Amino acid sequence: MKSRWIDIEGTQGEIFSGYLSLPPTGSGPGIVLVQEIWGVNEHIRSVADQYAQDGYVVLAPDVFWRLERRVDLDYDEAGTVQAFELYQKLDTAQAATDVASALRALRELPEVTGKVATLGFCLGGQLAYRAAAIGQPDAAVAYYGGGIDQHLDVADNVTTPVMFHYAQQDGHIPQEAVQKVKERFAGKSNATFFDYADTDHGFNCWGRSKMYNQRAAALAHGRTLQFLAQHL
Repeated sequence: MKSRWIDIEGTQGEIFSGYLSLPPTGSGPGIVLVQEIWGVNEHIRSVADQYAQDGYVVLAPDVFWRLERRVDLDYDEAGTVQAFELYQKLDTAQAATDVASALRALRELPEVTGKVATLGFCLGGQLAYRAAAIGQPDAAVAYYGGGIDQHLDVADNVTTPVMFHYAQQDGHIPQEAVQKVKERFAGKSNATFFDYADTDHGFNCWGRSKMYNQRAAALAHGRTLQFLAQHL
């Protein structure tokens, strides 16, 4: 696996970094993979490597860089407390713009030979969705994107194909919030929703043993690969 950290230029010329993972062939279509609140940690880097093994050039931008660079937290109590502290301080509008900058940087990489998508988890799901309204990727995927229901004002700007994965027993995202998103995208041919029974928030994260659901994670990964193969 070929991976390294690279510099990304923001809209005002600021420089932040992202974890880049290349496929075995060295080139392919691209994915901007957006972190959870624990940063670009071991799990997120592993997910980036996973999609790289699937043939994609994957860039995981450091979303928290304005607060603390290259946050890499564990899922234990101490790490979780710090993660939520960072999340509460984060300017999510600015972070969405940073993700769009990462999308632009990814497109410019010589290793990217095809189309590009945003894909995110939890906070990253929200940012992948909001960046889709700004940077116009060729596709977007949001895994249990917290807070999307609070940013439905940009839904009409999300014209790219978009896939939403939701856990039916999500302890962080109430079903009322999910329903608001579904209602806002009702009748739009570009939106696809999948619900996962008997699963909790974070079901894709094998680092969170109480939430990880192998079956749901495998099913969602397969659906996401099919979606990306269709649109990238």
